[in-house]
Amino acid sequence: MTRSPDQLPTVPEHYELVEPAAKPNLGLLYATAGVSAAGGVASDAAARALPALRKSPLGKVLPGSLLHRGGDRLRASLDLPRVAHVVEGLVVEPEWHEKFCRVVHARPRSLAPGSSETAVFSGALHSVAFPVAMSVLTRQDFPLPVMGMVHLTNTVQHVMDVAVGEELTATAWTENLHSHRAGTVVDAVVTLTRTDGTVAWAGRSGYLAKGLTAAIAGEDARTGEDEPISSSLGAPFNAPQQTAQWSLRADTGRQYAGVSGDYNPIHLSGASAKALGMKGAIAHGMYTASRALAATAVPAEVPFSWSVKFAAPVVLPATVSVSVHDHGRREHWESSRVIAWDPERNRPHLELAVEPL
Repeated sequence: MTRSPDQLPTVPEHYELVEPAAKPNLGLLYATAGVSAAGGVASDAAARALPALRKSPLGKVLPGSLLHRGGDRLRASLDLPRVAHVVEGLVVEPEWHEKFCRVVHARPRSLAPGSSETAVFSGALHSVAFPVAMSVLTRQDFPLPVMGMVHLTNTVQHVMDVAVGEELTATAWTENLHSHRAGTVVDAVVTLTRTDGTVAWAGRSGYLAKGLTAAIAGEDARTGEDEPISSSLGAPFNAPQQTAQWSLRADTGRQYAGVSGDYNPIHLSGASAKALGMKGAIAHGMYTASRALAATAVPAEVPFSWSVKFAAPVVLPATVSVSVHDHGRREHWESSRVIAWDPERNRPHLELAVEPL
């Protein structure tokens, strides 16, 4: 079973397809994201971003224009760039995939029974796609400050398995810019297609730029005033029965950054995270989401979707309580649900839901 093409995200008709001059590199993209603080959109998070970048491992590659902070300016009207970035020739290398799976505790499996090929873990495919999305988010004409944005949600359609070593094309764009009671929300969308043009994987990430409430081009009035900032997990939180526990070390963020390339300073060390207003280094949302997905009983060769809602961040080091509930096993699998929370403060970290397509 595969997902019907009309149910997958597609590039808006009025968007131009653009091939970046160079293959997106997350390290350099995070370094240049300080442009927002150096003279882009004004926000508290953006104002703190550049000093944090200078103190992080990315400080060595910051361009000269970001060595000194310029004046902030707030754009009167926000509008998204009407472009989609297309990057061809992306390949998941075997050694990298094995390392990624070790970091997130995922078990590699065969592409098909008896096959010598390995299927790429869905969380690893997000890591392949994310740099292309980031290349759109860090464009000079993108209106929001990337550094300091809050990752609210992620939804993935894993239409078909991809083999390690298979060539893929990533297409990324942004859409659905709208007001939020805490700022402005935008969706970053990425699709991964095979050489025959078939979409194998599609992901949508929702981000919140806190405190930025300028008018949005084409929006008649503020919307989403009452929508929650993060998860729909109830308050007060009623913890489910624990089935597992994660013991996350202080270097968990650096370990995941080493395989994902996501060197956002809020994940690397207490010093760089505190410079961006955090209490300490926090685990990557996609690390916890990938680890939660890896704990489910999704059968091989079954197309599926997974969505995650993030709540309180995981401040490292941490002990995380986890509840994994699979409805059915193997050929009788119907769905899975994972909740992770802080057992000391009884605060939820995330909720992940998995269903067949």
